[in-house]
Amino acid sequence: MIAVLDLGIGNLSSVRSGFLRAGEETTVIARGEAWEELLAARDDVTGVVLPGVGAFGDAMFQLRASGLLNVVRGAVREGRPLLGICLGMQLLFSLSEEHGSHVGLGVFPGKVVRFPNDVKVPHMGWNDLTVVKDHPLLAGVRKGDYVYFVHSFHAVVQDEQHLLAAAQYGRTLVPAVVAKGSVCGTQFHPEKSGPVGEKILRNFVAICRAWTAPKGEKAHV
Repeated sequence: MIAVLDLGIGNLSSVRSGFLRAGEETTVIARGEAWEELLAARDDVTGVVLPGVGAFGDAMFQLRASGLLNVVRGAVREGRPLLGICLGMQLLFSLSEEHGSHVGLGVFPGKVVRFPNDVKVPHMGWNDLTVVKDHPLLAGVRKGDYVYFVHSFHAVVQDEQHLLAAAQYGRTLVPAVVAKGSVCGTQFHPEKSGPVGEKILRNFVAICRAWTAPKGEKAHV
């Protein structure tokens, strides 16, 4: 089972439907206490998804207010697979310049900035990927495969070893997929990206199913 975190600022039905097509059960977690209850009740919770729609600062506020910030930090600490989608990926970076300056989760060093004025914002539609590094999340994904983007801000990756795939938009090379340890992120929406997106979700499911909690204990935040 995969837990989908609910920040209260987006519709989660498409994400859950995407994982259903990929063959995995999901449950929605809206508060930190619910996460603890889920772990106490089940021993098959193998992954966490951090989706996001809206503004960076609002999302970070909701993470803190709901107790879900500890869920994310706990997953990172335990090595539990975590996937950030769109804004959820951006939240994994150190800083964002969206509507001011905001501190992010800091899993990936780097910042989130707005697209330059010479391109249409938001960046919305299908773009092809350039895969720059092999990774289990991208198994079977080829250069030139198309995925669906909707965003006005993009990450600037500080450590190039974290970059798995990119997409060109105007003069900007957009980090499209990033990974560090058990944490992955996609700037695009795999749940809306047709067969290619479904392949990525299936790959994440496989990563989750291969994960096991630390021996001798149930992993808690």
